Amino acid sequence: MSDFLKHECGVAFVRLRKPLQHYADKYQNPLWGFQKLFLLMEKQHNRGHDGVGIGCTKLNMPLGLPYQHRVRSARPDSLGRVFRELMENYNALLRKNRANPKDGESVKQNFDFGGELLMGHLRYGTSGEFATSSCHPYLRRSNWPTKSMMVLGNFNMTNARELNQLMIDRGQHPIFSTDTQTVLEEVGFHLDEVHTNIYREMRDAGAPGAEIPRIISERLDIVEVIRRSASHWDGGYTIAGQVGNGDSFVLRDPRGIRPCFCYESDEVIAFASERVPLMTVFDAAREEIHEVEPGTVVVIKKCGTILRERFTEPAKFSPCSFERIYFSRGNDPEIYEERKALGAALVPQIIKAIDNDLGRAVFSFIPNTAEVAYQGMMYGLREHRRVEVKRAIMDAAAGGRLTESLIDDLILRNWPRGEKIAHKDIKLRTFISQEGSRQQLASHVYDVTYGKVRPDDALVVIDDSIVRGTTLKQSILKMLTRTNPERIVVASTAPQIRYPDCYGIDMSEIGKFIAFQAAMDLLKSTGRQSLIDETCRQAKEELLKPSAEQRNVVKAIYEPFTNEQISSRISGFVHPESDWKGEVIVLFQTVENLHAAISPECGDWYFTGDYPTPGGVSVCNQSFVHYCEKRTGRAYDV
Repeated sequence: MSDFLKHECGVAFVRLRKPLQHYADKYQNPLWGFQKLFLLMEKQHNRGHDGVGIGCTKLNMPLGLPYQHRVRSARPDSLGRVFRELMENYNALLRKNRANPKDGESVKQNFDFGGELLMGHLRYGTSGEFATSSCHPYLRRSNWPTKSMMVLGNFNMTNARELNQLMIDRGQHPIFSTDTQTVLEEVGFHLDEVHTNIYREMRDAGAPGAEIPRIISERLDIVEVIRRSASHWDGGYTIAGQVGNGDSFVLRDPRGIRPCFCYESDEVIAFASERVPLMTVFDAAREEIHEVEPGTVVVIKKCGTILRERFTEPAKFSPCSFERIYFSRGNDPEIYEERKALGAALVPQIIKAIDNDLGRAVFSFIPNTAEVAYQGMMYGLREHRRVEVKRAIMDAAAGGRLTESLIDDLILRNWPRGEKIAHKDIKLRTFISQEGSRQQLASHVYDVTYGKVRPDDALVVIDDSIVRGTTLKQSILKMLTRTNPERIVVASTAPQIRYPDCYGIDMSEIGKFIAFQAAMDLLKSTGRQSLIDETCRQAKEELLKPSAEQRNVVKAIYEPFTNEQISSRISGFVHPESDWKGEVIVLFQTVENLHAAISPECGDWYFTGDYPTPGGVSVCNQSFVHYCEKRTGRAYDV
């Protein structure tokens, strides 16, 4: 994606099903689970660079000893730093003979992260000042293990304000920080209620005080806790949690907006935001990795019993399509094929943009994440040319004009030329704070391959998606003009991004989208300011209604124009400010082709405005009002 787009976030979860001694004996490594957690996080580092956090819960710890531990960091290279420092602590314990790698129990007693329950989180900071305090997991402490809890997740709640108000109406005192804190306190409230009910029942029945914690732990119904908590949630989420007694849970939103995968063996049950990390880390076959069903919570009791139960009513499956287009790694077998299909689906538009003159076109990709789609595009172009050649040969044969030289000419002429035109200089960092200087440096992040593009060529580059267009105009296109083509065609594997996302992607301010800017410019230049004003008035009216009753009035902004008209205006917007006088054409995937390439069920609300939850519609209306009132920031901030 030419415009860097942040994503929240990556989840890793490891629950050992054997004592640490088993792993010390079998693998000569009592930290087998801890290292698997690190590998799961490392294999998902594309999902978050700003901060990390890991948590550990130990089973059956003696009274007086801590049983839950957490470490978080928002420093540079936080993932590597955290694990290096923790391993240094572990090695120091070995040197001091405070732990023995052959004795799993000594490691558990003395190393903070030598436990059976481990989970980690990778995060991008998407608003405000990002600090360690914003990193997951969030921790809720109590001297009752069944009230202590850590929570982390890949999620965003669209109705965090309403959730905070719910707590206020109960008499609680919420801290308006993030929706993560809101989720933690909501689950904690219901956990407290279930705990207290069991405690009072046992106390009134005369159960010995020393026995009550064990009884509460056995009877604690985590599924019911989640069912009560989630009844008010509106958003996309994968959430993992550990209770101090050793119970743990992983749940996924009822529409499957956020991804979650699971691997299970007799030694471990593990979860991650992507399939391939689980396959790689546990050397598992594809069929051994399963998606967590939407609207389902997986509970692992302290005793090891695994429960999979639905916590809410089924809803329309609407997985985030950007997971397929951009976020998830392309070595997932399904995602690889889907990205190739996305590239191939652009071929008809590309052929039209270059006047079907393949002989005067060079095809490439930018950035590197678009390489798989590029392979699909090249395959589609070659198929297109094969059909042309076959038809020409058959026509020549029928007319008695088929010769060896004609065949050579048909096969060799007008064949798609693929080249790697752009190379990213990963050593260059645009660290200068002044905006102008930073933009000048940004244009040099990529190097170009000279001599492969002729002055009369069209240069076609495929991109994952175009969100704001800023990097495209100020850096990429400016860099590509150094090859001096006659025309530059930028083909986006995603459709025009027109509406804000509110389920975990950093695409929340509608005014920053280049497709929205193009539509607004078209409205103003054609004398339709009144439509903008009327839409703003209607949006304010809709916001007075409950979320479930609102309609997306922002769709009216795009209705007067075709996709081609908006694309044409975008092409004008991104034309680089340089001496190069060539033409820029920006093409976008159609929504229909997106669904054909990925899945008919994939979520498309950022392209169509058809949100899967009521909160999404409300956020969209609010975001448009913010734009009209010249307010910045996310429309769903708590």
